[in-house]
Amino acid sequence: MLHGKSVSSSHDVTQLNQLYDDYWEFILKEYPLNATYLGDHRYDGSLEDASEDAFHRRVAQSKKYLDRLKSIKKPISKPDELNYELFKRELEDNLESAKFRPYLTPMTQQSGLQIDIPELVTYHPFVSVSDFENFSSRLRAFPRLVDQVIQSMRAGVRARIVLAKVTAEKIIPQLEANVVQDPKKLELYKAIENIPSEIGSTDALRIRNNIEEAIRQMVVPAFEKLLAFFKEEYLSACRTDVGIWSLPDGTERYAYTVKHYTTTNLSPNEIHELGLKELSRIHSEMREIVHRIGFKGSLQEFIASLRKDRSHYNTSASELMSGFKKILEQMDKKLPLLFGRLPKAKYGFREIEPFRAEAAPDAYYYRPPEDGSRPAYFYVNTFRPEQRPKYTMEVLAYHEAVPGHHLQLAIQQELTDLPKFRRHGGYTAFIEGWGLYSEELPKLVGFYKDALSDFGRLSFDAWRAARLVVDTGIHHKRWTRERSIQFFLDNTALSELNIASEVDRYIAWPGQALAYKIGQLKISELRSRAEKILGPRFDIRKFHDELLGDGALALDVLENKMQSWVTKESEATGR
Repeated sequence: MLHGKSVSSSHDVTQLNQLYDDYWEFILKEYPLNATYLGDHRYDGSLEDASEDAFHRRVAQSKKYLDRLKSIKKPISKPDELNYELFKRELEDNLESAKFRPYLTPMTQQSGLQIDIPELVTYHPFVSVSDFENFSSRLRAFPRLVDQVIQSMRAGVRARIVLAKVTAEKIIPQLEANVVQDPKKLELYKAIENIPSEIGSTDALRIRNNIEEAIRQMVVPAFEKLLAFFKEEYLSACRTDVGIWSLPDGTERYAYTVKHYTTTNLSPNEIHELGLKELSRIHSEMREIVHRIGFKGSLQEFIASLRKDRSHYNTSASELMSGFKKILEQMDKKLPLLFGRLPKAKYGFREIEPFRAEAAPDAYYYRPPEDGSRPAYFYVNTFRPEQRPKYTMEVLAYHEAVPGHHLQLAIQQELTDLPKFRRHGGYTAFIEGWGLYSEELPKLVGFYKDALSDFGRLSFDAWRAARLVVDTGIHHKRWTRERSIQFFLDNTALSELNIASEVDRYIAWPGQALAYKIGQLKISELRSRAEKILGPRFDIRKFHDELLGDGALALDVLENKMQSWVTKESEATGR
């Protein structure tokens, strides 16, 4: 530390930038799949170390980075100070989350090696001989990863830190899908279905044999071993209560996840009440549409009639995909009315793979890699298309692609003046809050022309409000799975297939579902405040560019930033 200086020097800023780079290098090396996904191919032959030792090593490293940060004087320039504060926050959050030993529960139906490994074929490169060799060495490292995961989960059983039984049961079919006689049936086999013609026939044959052998002799037996562990040991040790409160440190654990995902100090009870209040507001808007449509019964009766009327549902996967493409083509043309800055990266469309479709949500977004080697993807769940309503397609497309996640995340990745931990990281309350906020934006440029589509938009808003009630209900108020499902049936227009899958997701991922509504309410509040202060001088494009211009921020940081912007704008326009 430099003593006797009242201001930070450029030397301090250089040290800080070096620290951010060191941290990011450490993250890439520790999480090689993430590195590949982001387009950094130095670790393409490795899988992560999921052992308890590796976990403790990462924690120790986070402590070292925090000590280094504290030894450097905080900068005074606004952008450098923001980097400093956000880095400190990230490290402190890493250390706080470590108290709950996440390595003891390394899998849910949404995450874990049973999803990550089959999914590798969608982003691991397959161009050169060495790409295929790296892929093969990853497959050969898989049994070690499985052993580490089993060891950690056994330690979880001893510590009574285990999954809810309903979560573990959802993982079993995902494992079974990878236990096959014929390697050609696996997603991983796609890697060798189209070996580029530039690779000579001798090499191509060797590659094919190597990878096929690795799948048959390494991957399948490892999945078999993990499946046997789940069925014979783990399931019987799982907790029957679904709420996180049933873990030994459950109350403290939930308090942490609430704070982590919302970046606020709201208590579970306050969030629960907020959800009920929002639901009642949204329901009255939904009733207005029902009245406008001319339906004579109650909101619940209208929702029941929608669930029964098959004409409101898709008939095939191709109908679903082409419907989304049409909606987004039209939205793309209108984006310049809402934004000054648009991302350079393009997005494409993909169907969610069959092996994970049943437990997956309706759709999601995969961001593009930094090197621009592939587009971003709007992933669509085409499993049971006849249960996927047409009237929610607009809102879903706007949330996941544009103006939702693609605009925010692709722009963030293009902010090259930000340190990488910010370009590739961020806060769920901002990211998902933006996604939910952007569902309503297309109304401003003439979309949701169909009353039923607008009802679909409100039903999605109601779903996010209901999440506040149900997530806190399950994990704080000790609701059962059945009560949670019933609450959704009574208060939202989601299909029954979706509701069960949603509730199971909240059980597996406490607190995450709170981020959407909390973030949306904050962004909407900031916009209405800016509109009020700036009046006719308010420019929505400038507002959005400012909002997205620093990547995903914690909500308190975002509020300060937008208040400064409004003050500056009002001074500039002489108000």
